[in-house]
Amino acid sequence: MKKVFEIFLGILTAFGGFVDIGDLVANAETGARFGMRLAWMVVVGVIGIVIYAEMAGRVATMSQRPVFDVIRERLGARLALVNLGASFFINLLTFAAEIGGLALVIELVTDINYLLWVPLVAIAVWIVLWKVHFSVMEKIFGLSGLALIVTVLALWRLDPGLGHTFASARQFGPPPAESWPTYAFFAIALLGAAMTPYEVFFFSSGAVEDHWTRKDLIINRANVYIGFPLGGLLSLAIMGGAAAMFLPRGVSVGHLSQLTLPVSSTLGTAGLVFLLYGMFAAIFSAALETALSAGYTVSQFFGWQWGKFVRPREAARFHVVVLFTICAGVLIALTTLDPIIVTEYSIVLSAAALPLTYLPILIVANDPAYMKDKTNSRLLNAVASGFLLLLIVVALATIPLMIWTKAGA
Repeated sequence: MKKVFEIFLGILTAFGGFVDIGDLVANAETGARFGMRLAWMVVVGVIGIVIYAEMAGRVATMSQRPVFDVIRERLGARLALVNLGASFFINLLTFAAEIGGLALVIELVTDINYLLWVPLVAIAVWIVLWKVHFSVMEKIFGLSGLALIVTVLALWRLDPGLGHTFASARQFGPPPAESWPTYAFFAIALLGAAMTPYEVFFFSSGAVEDHWTRKDLIINRANVYIGFPLGGLLSLAIMGGAAAMFLPRGVSVGHLSQLTLPVSSTLGTAGLVFLLYGMFAAIFSAALETALSAGYTVSQFFGWQWGKFVRPREAARFHVVVLFTICAGVLIALTTLDPIIVTEYSIVLSAAALPLTYLPILIVANDPAYMKDKTNSRLLNAVASGFLLLLIVVALATIPLMIWTKAGA
């Protein structure tokens, strides 16, 4: 019974923690401009992160080694260093976006400029990382993110209704007012939002820190096979709400406050409170994971002692990297760069960097020396290899499309 409860709690945590600032922004912007014509990419992204995270969790469990430790061994120090640089930069940019997003949520509640909240939010993140137990931290904020379920209720009550809203999901290609390059750019943004690398770094490192064994593989599979797809439904609900509210009016989404309109207009003040609480919890959870992931990747590459469970004196360099990430993220947020713009760039660049970490994990997941009898099945390899080809195409197309479309402008 205890194991069943643990699995159920893990599923709910994965469900509530799936959405972060990248998902909020990418899905709302896409819904407002394309309706549900890119809903298929959310499905593709969910399938991708399920495959990616399950392999990473299984590799970490069977080898008791995290992702970046394996990457350095498989790619060699020089190529892995390039991977580290790209991953750390994206982590930092993502953290800055999360901090800015948290400050914007508080601004919506208090009507005080978000820049004043940025340092305070960062301090709160640091205190939680320093004082709160790993499992408590993950579950509290993950479960609190379930409040985002109000986006589903709002979509159900919005005009013109679920059927009409999702009818455009059967249409492939951009609407008349948009171009194919812009359509492709936003497809990449949705993929990057769903498959952000920090999630895998955090997930696999957590498996090592929690000392997962073979018995925990069922929890790993339940979290990713059930929790992540349920989280994907929240992404589709956010997209659908924006499609129903903004697309008929020709309004683009450029501020976090616009994301609240589908909920506030249908569920009133109570729904808005739940939404803001869920947004804050989900983004805060992502900020914690991103800051830790920065410390994980650097420490694992250089072979330093690392881990949230390890005393700071014994893992001083790990904690210094985490603290540096928090401080640097604050400085980026305080430059007055629009947090929404920072978010857009972070998720698109995340998509471009995915093959660098995905390929080594796919290779190791097929190596009996690491995995023993838990290597990939033929079916999983076929699907995972197809995703690798997709990620390579995305990586090659991202920068040209970003330049061509002026980042989707």
